[in-house]
Amino acid sequence: MTTARVRVRFAPSPTGDLHVGGARTALFNWLFARQHGGAFILRIEDTDQARLVGQSIAGIIEGLKWLGLEWDEGPDIGGPYGPYIQSQRLPLYREHARWLVEHGHAYYCFCTPERLERVRQEQRARGEPPGYDRHCRFLPPEEVEARLARGEPAVIRFKMPLEGVTTIVDLLRGEITYENRLLQDLVLLKSDGFPTYHLANVVDDHFMEISHILRAEEWIPSAPLHAQLYRAFGWEMPVLCHLPLILSPDGKGKLSKRHGATGVLEFKRLGYLPEAMINYLALLGWAYDAEREIFSREELIQLFRLEEVNPHPARFNFEKLLWMNQYYINHVLSVDEFARRCVPFLRDAGLVGPEADDPASPAFAYVREVVALVKDRAKLLSEVPDLTRFFFADVEDYDPELLLQRKVEPERVLQALDRVIATLRQANFADETDLEQRLRGLAEELGLKTGQLFMPIRVAVTGRTVSPGLFETLRVLGAERSLERLARAREKLAAYLAARASSATA
Repeated sequence: MTTARVRVRFAPSPTGDLHVGGARTALFNWLFARQHGGAFILRIEDTDQARLVGQSIAGIIEGLKWLGLEWDEGPDIGGPYGPYIQSQRLPLYREHARWLVEHGHAYYCFCTPERLERVRQEQRARGEPPGYDRHCRFLPPEEVEARLARGEPAVIRFKMPLEGVTTIVDLLRGEITYENRLLQDLVLLKSDGFPTYHLANVVDDHFMEISHILRAEEWIPSAPLHAQLYRAFGWEMPVLCHLPLILSPDGKGKLSKRHGATGVLEFKRLGYLPEAMINYLALLGWAYDAEREIFSREELIQLFRLEEVNPHPARFNFEKLLWMNQYYINHVLSVDEFARRCVPFLRDAGLVGPEADDPASPAFAYVREVVALVKDRAKLLSEVPDLTRFFFADVEDYDPELLLQRKVEPERVLQALDRVIATLRQANFADETDLEQRLRGLAEELGLKTGQLFMPIRVAVTGRTVSPGLFETLRVLGAERSLERLARAREKLAAYLAARASSATA
């Protein structure tokens, strides 16, 4: 590796959707590259063919793009160090595996899975840690050649030193030392010709001129092998930085699906904002100070320091993320931007058509008027269709009892609705002040508290006891729909009271 420029990579395996742990790793790589004017590379590590999941690559790319973590080189855009999908680089790995064998750093292993399992069982019975017993490490060269000539399946294993120590230096943890006699001769090239992670990532990181490796803490035990591989090839090893684990909210084990959403695209579908996700993920292991929690993407690029990441595991807090998402909806998004992001959720709920996608359309203008009324209440974009449904569709059926008020005779409520309809026919629905003055005046005239009058109106026009502000709701609904719903509510209540009276006299 000859470059002095910062070059980092995010190298997920396409075995499922992009997990929040992977997203945090990608984010820290991206921030580090951006603040140093370096390159952020996306590389797909698909050499474990047995664990591949269809469409995972597309899902990983979609998740990263949703978060806004654009890459400078990758499988979809190419670059000078491609290809960026490992299954397309197999000849390179095979060549280097053979080179290691030829230079005495690796060897062919013919042990069958059955023999390996038998050895492990015997080791467990003796109270020893299970592992490969190096059975094939000392086979005579002529026997190896003969067995290969016969076509016997074989893997290539690395020859770890049998004495001494291997020391790696981690940016967050300092020196970590391992006794070589306790380390395994791990497989580098499988019998199907595909490399393991250990060989592929070392070869790729060298030829892609990666300067810093930021990866999950779970790879620390593999680092001694990687260090020995770099030494065998005579290559300079990139700077290592193993990022802390993300734990479940209770701190008991890694975050998993049983704790809630873990895939980035799940959070997208639930209505989280990518800005909130980026902000929250940045704080999983890093903090600027003890107080500040809200950071724009540009501020994170400026302020983030990799060496300040806490190496201890970080707990994932769903409540904190939800609070942060609501903060961004309430305080960061403009009304226009909030409306634009709500449109897909409203469309999926069948409340608006494709015309609402056009910011210049009357349909979008109406969406903007509606969602502005719930912007201070919504925690998730996915909540908006339910919060606003009555603005787009007929009022859902409701219990007429909701129209009645404590300490107010039912007949008085019925009469009040008549007066409300008559009063609002004269009102200017475009003027919330006029609506408020007329209805407050009517309440005083009828000898009712404002709540005793306003609640039946609210139920009539929304079908609910909780909704955005009454006068704002009437303004957005407009005179025609508001008066029509009030008239329907008046009829509903009259029929209900008549049926109740008939039942009482039967």
